[in-house]
Amino acid sequence: MTTSHLQQLERAVLAMPMARTLGLRFVRLARGEVELEIPIAEAFTFRPGQLQATPVFAVADFAAVGAAGSVLPEGWINATVDATLKLVAPAVGAALRARGRVVSAGKLLTVCAADVFAVDADGNETLCATLLGSARNIKPA
Repeated sequence: MTTSHLQQLERAVLAMPMARTLGLRFVRLARGEVELEIPIAEAFTFRPGQLQATPVFAVADFAAVGAAGSVLPEGWINATVDATLKLVAPAVGAALRARGRVVSAGKLLTVCAADVFAVDADGNETLCATLLGSARNIKPA
């Protein structure tokens, strides 16, 4: 995928209402790899300063499926088929950082993964979740 294709992927993701609601931003975007961040917002917490699982899943899904989308041919899109999230530590701090990657890219399905880190005010990271998923690759009509 060329730089313009990666930029198109970023624009498509950021155009999604859920991405805007989460305050999603791209930190890094390369072929087969995506790094995203969302702020830890009070509206998404279940106790002061600790995110509920839904936004943790969402940022992990965006990162993993975004990475899968970064290896598609021009004009193709993708969509999550399934994903499993394992929470390993509380999602507390200033932000969440998700690093998505392609595990195995096929013609129909791409297996993808993401690790999610809670980032404190000093930039220190703590792994809080990991996701393994698959994305359906959709050829343009």
